[in-house]
Amino acid sequence: MLCLDIFGISDPNGPMIYKGTYHLFYQYNPTGAVPGNIVWAHSTSKDLINWTPHPPALSRDTPHDVNGCWSGSATLLPSGEPILVYTGVNTENQQVQNLAIPKNPSDPNLIDWIKPQYNPVIAPTQQNMINATSFRDPTTAWLGRDGLWRLIVGNKIGQNGRMLMFMSRDFVHWFQSKNPLYSRRDTGMWECPDLYPVSTGGEGGAETSAVGRGVKHVLKASMNDGFFDTYAIGSYDDGKDVFVPERGSLRLDSRMRYDHGKFYASKTFFDGSVKRRVLWGWINESTDAATDISKGWSGLQAIPRKIWLHKSGKQLVQWPVKEIEKLREGRVIFPTKELKGGSVLEISGVTASQADVEISFEIPTLEKAEEMDTSLTDPQAICSYGAGKGGVGPFGLLVLASKDLQEYTAVYFRVFRAKTRYVVIMCSDQSRSSLSLDYDKPTYGAFVDVDPVKEKLSLRTLIDHSIVECFGGDGKACITARVYPSVAIDGGAHLFAFNNGTYDIKISKLAAWSMKAAQIN
Repeated sequence: MLCLDIFGISDPNGPMIYKGTYHLFYQYNPTGAVPGNIVWAHSTSKDLINWTPHPPALSRDTPHDVNGCWSGSATLLPSGEPILVYTGVNTENQQVQNLAIPKNPSDPNLIDWIKPQYNPVIAPTQQNMINATSFRDPTTAWLGRDGLWRLIVGNKIGQNGRMLMFMSRDFVHWFQSKNPLYSRRDTGMWECPDLYPVSTGGEGGAETSAVGRGVKHVLKASMNDGFFDTYAIGSYDDGKDVFVPERGSLRLDSRMRYDHGKFYASKTFFDGSVKRRVLWGWINESTDAATDISKGWSGLQAIPRKIWLHKSGKQLVQWPVKEIEKLREGRVIFPTKELKGGSVLEISGVTASQADVEISFEIPTLEKAEEMDTSLTDPQAICSYGAGKGGVGPFGLLVLASKDLQEYTAVYFRVFRAKTRYVVIMCSDQSRSSLSLDYDKPTYGAFVDVDPVKEKLSLRTLIDHSIVECFGGDGKACITARVYPSVAIDGGAHLFAFNNGTYDIKISKLAAWSMKAAQIN
């Protein structure tokens, strides 16, 4: 396996690098495969790929978290020492915000943590008018130019989502800002919020407290109504302490998503060792709780991704961290090849159940591209028609496929003609992913902001037994799928390129690698 898996896990919490060691905490049920009895599990790594487990860092052992140690973040103080801020569910089932500090800061593995007696540091009261059952998931804190620390906590009033800001001079005594950082009507609960700067001048990451020239800000929320992560690009006004979006608005139908498949409760951190921002996300199951209990585990963490602002300034770009390439072996390269309409090409020579595949397509002619139905604005709805015959596409990969193609997951592009431009859609179709197991088999879709007249259509796909992570258009669109093949497992798995379009296309690049197993929990 490449992804981090364990008994029963969900949200990534408090990722950071400390004394040269990467830390990931995550929501964990030590007594079962489904949610309940939540604590903070803890693993460390030197390379973001191979991980060593440690005892839980935070357990349910105080009145302020006896009913759960829920999600939160890590902040590195100016001294370099870390501090954790997390949501605890207290004896009255109220959601409150607590701190934890390392018992031995000289330990790079940070095995032991102390919860100060002054917890909770932020609590709902009648005075602050905070809904005590929807008040959770504090962000990494940042230091303002006025010397005050700031963090935000997700909240809702009725169905109105809000990101409440709190300030402190000493990280212990917090007061609430007059106004939310951002709010929007009829969006439901905003879980696991994140606010961070992105550089306008390249792929390098910006330190969390950066403001001013050369950066924009990203505001992200995990939408409890819909179960996806959406973001907006804009500016953080550190004088008024508000976020002003310039693109996207954190709404339920937003195209601005980190990932259009199974990817939720994500968290970023600034990796100062190589000046990048790294994104973690939870891949939840598509099976029901009874199936999860029978197999004895559920939930994984996606491959960590580098995330940055595209040069257009209009969207974010994601790519698997470079360290994942250390697991590659046995490269297979195909020469430039024409893929005729209606044809299938097997990509042999790699372990198809655990592989890394990079492929690019050129489209010789677009004159027969199908006309876009302007009433269809949801790419998932368009993809739901399936991978049957079309004009320009569908073309792409059949992964975790049986030899006879009775079982497979299809990942593909399709090009449509609009009034003044061409529209590219990327789909991930799980409808034929398992011949025997009955589970949720959705089809996901995303618009890809590329011009097929001038650009090649690229697709990178990480395949890991029951997980398919896809990056289209050099990381402009991402789709993660959770599949459970019954025939295409281990040596029974095959990999194909296909073209179900009417017209021929060209494979201009195809490189594939088998992937060694990472050391994981």
